Amino acid sequence: MLYIGIDFGGTKIEAAALDENGQYLARERRPNPGSYDAAIVTIRELVESVEHQARISAGMRSVQVPGIGIGAPGSPSPRTGIIRNSNATWLNGRAFRDDLEVALERPVRLTNDANCLALSEAMDGAAAGCHSVAAIIIGTGCGGGLVAGQRLIDGANGLAGEIGHMSLPWPASDETPGPACWCGQRGCIETWVSGTGFARDFQAQTGRALKSEEIITLMREGDQGAIEAFERLLSRLGRTVAAITNLFDPDAFVFGGGLSNVAELYERLPAYVNSYVFSDHWEAKLVPARWGDTSGVRGAAYLWRQGTALAPEVPTFAGA
Repeated sequence: MLYIGIDFGGTKIEAAALDENGQYLARERRPNPGSYDAAIVTIRELVESVEHQARISAGMRSVQVPGIGIGAPGSPSPRTGIIRNSNATWLNGRAFRDDLEVALERPVRLTNDANCLALSEAMDGAAAGCHSVAAIIIGTGCGGGLVAGQRLIDGANGLAGEIGHMSLPWPASDETPGPACWCGQRGCIETWVSGTGFARDFQAQTGRALKSEEIITLMREGDQGAIEAFERLLSRLGRTVAAITNLFDPDAFVFGGGLSNVAELYERLPAYVNSYVFSDHWEAKLVPARWGDTSGVRGAAYLWRQGTALAPEVPTFAGA
């Protein structure tokens, strides 16, 4: 069996073909063209390319490809199949899955990109062997995904794991009502716990406009403003982890995105979580994604992996 996944990112689209052992047989990335019709063409070309490369390299001309998995921002409505809540706003209101099935001439399973990270890391990544897993992406934005009993939790309305658009838990007086979010609400976790939110908060307090990685460098050099900004980030992320724990209590939290590469986060975060979690004792595995920024494409491919408990239930959309 050959498994093909697509990670539909804001700036790039990646395709990968995996064998039954999760080994890469082909990988390819191209820039995201930034428009709907052109993106569908790019996906079709990538699928054709990695499938061709994989079959040649592994001598798999007769091996079946059950379908194509897609991880994308936002999520399809279980009722209509229409994409909603995507920060790639030109996807919203489009029947992305159905249009891809027409273009690719094969079945497609589509889910949120953070769900793909959670699925990948629960199957053979940093949380392999854990019963329950929460994935949190701390990049330009903040997303999440949940796995329990080795199954992806999508939810009755396809909204499970939308961590970034919960309100910041236990906000201080200077954190309310919070910054405006692109979703139309204020004070969403994404506006605080993300590379963008981290940089915005630092600039608001210091007057210096820097990228998140530059702030981390200054923090390590002893800059007081950067140290204080990182403390605030730890507090906000700790409250987020505590809120998820109070609701779901997973065995492991796996982090993706640019800020997941900050080693100090894993050393210091537990103390902040313990301050808010509803228990006399709490512990869980806190780890960066094993597969890094390729975890999304692996999880997308695994949407079609049969014979395992990880193959998620996929709703039948109207018109499918």
